Amino acid sequence: MARRRDIGTDDPRVRVRPGRGSRPRTKRRPDYSAAPRGRVWSVDRGRYGVILSDGTEVTAIKAREIPRGGIVVGDQVALTGDLSGRKDTLARIVEVDERSTVLRRSSEDGETSGQERVMVANADQLMIVTALADPPPRPGMIDRCLVAAYDATMRAILLLTKADLASDRELRELYEPLDLTIITTALNSGTQRGLEQARDALRGHHTVLVGHSGVGKSTLVNALVPDADRRIGGVNAVTGRGRHTSTSQVAFTLPGGGTIIDTPGVRSFGLAHVSNEDVLRAFDDLAHAATACPRACEHRDSSPQCALDAWVTDPRSRARLASYRRLVAARD
Repeated sequence: MARRRDIGTDDPRVRVRPGRGSRPRTKRRPDYSAAPRGRVWSVDRGRYGVILSDGTEVTAIKAREIPRGGIVVGDQVALTGDLSGRKDTLARIVEVDERSTVLRRSSEDGETSGQERVMVANADQLMIVTALADPPPRPGMIDRCLVAAYDATMRAILLLTKADLASDRELRELYEPLDLTIITTALNSGTQRGLEQARDALRGHHTVLVGHSGVGKSTLVNALVPDADRRIGGVNAVTGRGRHTSTSQVAFTLPGGGTIIDTPGVRSFGLAHVSNEDVLRAFDDLAHAATACPRACEHRDSSPQCALDAWVTDPRSRARLASYRRLVAARD
């Protein structure tokens, strides 16, 4: 005799719907290997701008199985749905391809402190944009961006703006020991100084632009891509900090080939996810010398018996070691 289901009451007027039968989930997943591919060029409130391989621009939403935050600018994705690109049509992102590079930064404030955040995927260059004045340069921020670039195995470029307001001598002396590409520009003065050199460095690459608000990222983008129409802001006279004008990440195709990804101005660049050894990998000469260090050596000035101290033999090697240790300190 079947047992009567306990419904918590003997009142015959209470009717209970029959329970749904459970069906085991299948482990088989759809195969999207042959689905059309595209590159994500913008992310805005759950809508993704994607450029297909044939140049068609579509707006897409992501499939439910893709986790929150699982798609960023630069991702190569598989799509289904309406791929015509017509107004008011939506495609669906069903798969994110494996990334070749990932630029990350860590949160530094609040409950999410130390939590990693992926900024951009599949870029091979990081251009650190720094004003020589108005707002004044912050070497600590440059150092932290360099560490993030080295961790992501991206080539780093230092672009100095507003050379009509201040000299670039001190920053060049500080960063030239890193064998870093350094470009000085003065685009606001009407001279277009340094623009061609910047174009040459960007051509054929996928490059992320990072820097504080007000340093001239939007001015650079507008000079490189005439129809970009990025809004340009000024600098607060009280705080000396730039006003945010770019509020989202957007990729632009360069007329000569390649893409640039403009990011909103950042106040900080957390590096909780990066270790000393991650930074050391970017210094081939130091990494070889460090194989003679004691186990767990942190390669700092205060590290006992650090082999890097004995490696220094001339002014250049001394500058290289000082630069490495400065970048390690920037993580703290």
